Amino acid sequence: MRLSSRLGRLDRRLFAMVAGAKLPGLERLVPVLSRSADNSLLWAGLAGALAVSGRRPLRRAATRGLLAVSLASPLVNLVGKQAFGRTRPSLDGLPLRRMIKMPASASFPSGHSASAAAFATAVAVEAPAVVAAPVALLAAAVCFSRVYTGVHYPGDVLAGAAIGVATGLLTRRLWPEAVTGAPRVVTAPPVPGHDPDGQGVVAVINPSAGGAPAVVAAVRSWLPKAEVVEVDGPDVARVMDEAAARARVLAVAGGDGTAGCGAQAALRYRKPLMIIPAGTLDHFAAALGLRGPEDAMAAYRSGGVVAVDVGEVAGRIFLNNAGLGVYPQIVDRRESVEQRIGKWPALLWALGRVLRTAEPEEVVVDGVPQRIWLLFVGNCRYDSRGAAPRLRRRLEDGLLDVRLLTATSRLPRLRALTSVLLGGIGLSRHYQQWQADTLRLSSPSGTVRLARDGETFTVPGDVEFTKRPRSLLVIRPAG
Repeated sequence: MRLSSRLGRLDRRLFAMVAGAKLPGLERLVPVLSRSADNSLLWAGLAGALAVSGRRPLRRAATRGLLAVSLASPLVNLVGKQAFGRTRPSLDGLPLRRMIKMPASASFPSGHSASAAAFATAVAVEAPAVVAAPVALLAAAVCFSRVYTGVHYPGDVLAGAAIGVATGLLTRRLWPEAVTGAPRVVTAPPVPGHDPDGQGVVAVINPSAGGAPAVVAAVRSWLPKAEVVEVDGPDVARVMDEAAARARVLAVAGGDGTAGCGAQAALRYRKPLMIIPAGTLDHFAAALGLRGPEDAMAAYRSGGVVAVDVGEVAGRIFLNNAGLGVYPQIVDRRESVEQRIGKWPALLWALGRVLRTAEPEEVVVDGVPQRIWLLFVGNCRYDSRGAAPRLRRRLEDGLLDVRLLTATSRLPRLRALTSVLLGGIGLSRHYQQWQADTLRLSSPSGTVRLARDGETFTVPGDVEFTKRPRSLLVIRPAG
């Protein structure tokens, strides 16, 4: 108690010093800055500016920043403030010209500071210093403004900022940083009759993907002879089949789900696939070293072609991974609300729902009955231990990477799902990992709910995961 009393007195003295300070020329600016960060509007505006910059690192920084804020804000406002309930500072003696409306919520920790630190930390992960440094200074100014305007003690701000930094760093577990070196692949012969201007290229573009107009403009600029087809909804698979049938090279623009649909058509007609990153995550494009539409255009014009593996389950191709258990549950719940609230808030909502309601599944894996929380099957071996790995060093090893998280009375739901998010920490004997070229699975219920590359589906009867080694030709920069 003595230490807490000393810290409390120090906190109040620092508050009096900062809130009572005179800053000529800034006394009107600081409250405006503080109000601009209400409801994270300042960070949403900055994210929008970064997103429309046209530079892939800045678009990733915008996405990571909003993800960090969407994690920090509910953690502070729904958990921290409810747990501590600290009253706001007294306004006695504060200069009226600097006062802003006193919030009705609890004081500890500071939500504005948490969001500011979360956004700045996440941006620093992706953006160059020339962008990250000004954002960090702006975040520090917002934190200072919360004390200067009298709505928070310095301790509230420091606690909020610490939570923000932690959630900003946590995004590196949920969404890995951009790959700096592409995994190993096998070089394939160039496309017969390759035309640098795009003759024979049919580009199927998902107009609902992020930056679709910019992708269309890039294709028309770099490949003026290419045919461009825009399609969305249930007709995507049919249109891709028709495009692959008449194309010399099938190009697809969208996220991982769109890339997987294009891979299915390209394999059916034995055509090379050109992937144009235009989704939220673009894991497979990143694995090929493609960070944006310009990289894809340059790769095509270089004439580079490589052969990569694909995985297959129930007749459907997967480029990254497939699985069952909490993976399809999270995807299903996210998709049910993401059109209304956005992808990242929907993902957080889905995680919360699954944490409360998920139950282990009874399955038979290669003849062995199991109760599982999660089965992860990767196309090629992934780096790192854990039930949800991210990065690969090869795309042509002929292997499935199998990760299994079993359920017992000693591994409750919360610990199991937390271990998945944090990379397998503390899994011990509940976690199994091996490599194979096939995996057989069945369920006593007679149906299996699966996810592959972020899309879900249900199949009846037994399920077999297999490999098609070096079967897909994809465009990648020569050399």
